[in-house]
Amino acid sequence: MRRYIVMVMCIGVCILACPMQSCANGGKSAEATVPVADTLVPAAESAESVDTKKPEYRITVEALLKQARQQSSKTNFPLFFARQFLDVPYVAHTLEVNDEEELVINTSELDCTTLVETVTALTLCVYQKQFTFGAFQENLRHMRYRNGIIDRYPSRIHYFTDWIVENSKAGIVSEIQEPTPPFTAVQTVKVNYMSQHPRSYKALREHPEYIPEIAEMEQRISGSQFRYIPKSEVKNTAAMREVVHDGDIIAITCNKAGLDIAHLGFAVWREDGLHLLNASQLHKKVVEEPMTLYQYLRKHPSHTGIRIIRIIQ
Repeated sequence: MRRYIVMVMCIGVCILACPMQSCANGGKSAEATVPVADTLVPAAESAESVDTKKPEYRITVEALLKQARQQSSKTNFPLFFARQFLDVPYVAHTLEVNDEEELVINTSELDCTTLVETVTALTLCVYQKQFTFGAFQENLRHMRYRNGIIDRYPSRIHYFTDWIVENSKAGIVSEIQEPTPPFTAVQTVKVNYMSQHPRSYKALREHPEYIPEIAEMEQRISGSQFRYIPKSEVKNTAAMREVVHDGDIIAITCNKAGLDIAHLGFAVWREDGLHLLNASQLHKKVVEEPMTLYQYLRKHPSHTGIRIIRIIQ
């Protein structure tokens, strides 16, 4: 079934909101998208007719939700959904395709942030017992835009720290910051990459008037502090297994100037330790990393540790 779904996803493209700034650097933009506008079919048409008129991305989402509805209530749904996307190609900037800001869905090409948000939106549908494409769209909109309102490029949530804060307020996720240990380090957020590098963003190149609004948003979240697990402590210990759960969102902190989070994925515990299920630029697809997260972090000098975010059931 998963292979069938992946095949469908590799056809279907539509718009999700843009990936977070810190995870969207580099890569190529998507070339083909289909607007997310809900193409409703007249009620008089038959069920067979309706199915043939559904865009492929909608078929994909509905197939995933139908399969999820048949799972046990004990299923780890973040991991269940994330694993349906294994082998889907990694493509950065897939959402920077429209002149006007609108909701965008792309299930055939993913980066680390669009994987996390797509899986989170699907998981919320299950928790809400709303197994519909409309519920999926609503979850995405509320998750990706401040107060769920789409109003030009600056209304999109661009930094993942801001995403965590806003979606924590909305009751969608909660950030885990204790006990100590292993949360022994503190990140003081200082972000300004977008306003300092506007030429790197299509919307800011074409609309320089947005830059002051982006800078204001950066100033608002800069200075905030969050406890995280330093990479030296991301080991296979009983304490770590108690704190980090399968399916938690892992946000990798970094010391790159102007950024807060370098990469995202989902926690997967194996016998040898914690692994990351992620849309990997290195592997060019969605994978469960064969190396442990501890090994992965050690290979990246700019990575400092991990923040843990849990989808609220």
